[in-house]
Amino acid sequence: MITVAAFMDLALYDREVGYYARAAQRSGRAGDFFTSVDVGPLFGELIAIQLAEMADILTGDFDLVEAGAGNGRLSADILRAARAHFPSFYDRIRLHLVETSAAARGEQRATLGEVGGRLESSAATLPESFEGALVANELLDAMPVHQVVMREEGLREVYVTASAPFSAGGDNTAYLVTVEGPPSTPALAAYLDRLGIALEPGWRAEINLRAVDWIRDAARRLGRGFIVLIDYGHDARELYSAAHADGTLTTFTRHTSAGPESAGVVPTWLRHPGEQDITAHVDFTSVRAAAEAEGCATLGFLDQTYFLMGLLTGGREPFAVSAMHMAETAKGSRHLKTLIMPGGLGSTHKVLILGKGVGAPALRGCSFRMRVT
Repeated sequence: MITVAAFMDLALYDREVGYYARAAQRSGRAGDFFTSVDVGPLFGELIAIQLAEMADILTGDFDLVEAGAGNGRLSADILRAARAHFPSFYDRIRLHLVETSAAARGEQRATLGEVGGRLESSAATLPESFEGALVANELLDAMPVHQVVMREEGLREVYVTASAPFSAGGDNTAYLVTVEGPPSTPALAAYLDRLGIALEPGWRAEINLRAVDWIRDAARRLGRGFIVLIDYGHDARELYSAAHADGTLTTFTRHTSAGPESAGVVPTWLRHPGEQDITAHVDFTSVRAAAEAEGCATLGFLDQTYFLMGLLTGGREPFAVSAMHMAETAKGSRHLKTLIMPGGLGSTHKVLILGKGVGAPALRGCSFRMRVT
């Protein structure tokens, strides 16, 4: 019997059978889900505007760290846009790609192509220290989570175990099911207590201890600069509420979400380990608090729609001219509509921007509207 977190770790990241470990790319038209990067290079081009502004606040070399980089497509789009529109910024970039999948790392140089000269390192872990910006697009939602359920007698944890033989007709093949038991660690109850969250009996929820540890570690390694996190998620009050009483743990296969669990049914995320994506929404309140405890300041938390609109319409020189040119190119683009459309990527994805040792700059990406839906 193992926790859901341990199951996810094996199903997603095991070197031999893990869903992400066995392929260089899982998203896109031929994959199981779409990300903003799959829409086209526009997303990376817009991110480059924000990073160029951030680099202007700092001095010297600019470490661009992408965590969960996959085969490097987002960084390639950022670098090409920087080279074309912000050449002085481009010349300062030292790129660090962080990716656990060896298969994906093996394709990074080919993906970067002519901008590969900016690549400083490619590894499974974050650099020991860096100054510049850390970008993570849809990383935290794929980290292993513990699943809990509140019962009349108190908090219980969901575990994964092998059932009795599936068939009484001689087929002794065991299959996986979920069972409830005492919490595997007091950290789960402490997590909810820290947030002031009281789950109602019957409510199911996911707790991402790994994400909190990760952002704490990232903040410590950042000497001075910024962290930009883009992901599915909510603040804690919304995530742990009646609106999400069934939890958010799900899977995407062929661009279709399994939806919430039904009582007494083996959850879809458990049925084909290693063959499908598994994801849960991010608790941005806890991520933000952990980063702030390590010396970061929150500079913005907003829907992707408003972040991208700010990049297209706001800001100051010397970025306004280049951004204006890019905005004119993007206007009317179906790619832009996909990135900012309410109900799609624009509102389901949130952007959390953190700064360390940079004061409280008025960033272009936060200039349109600071709103979370």
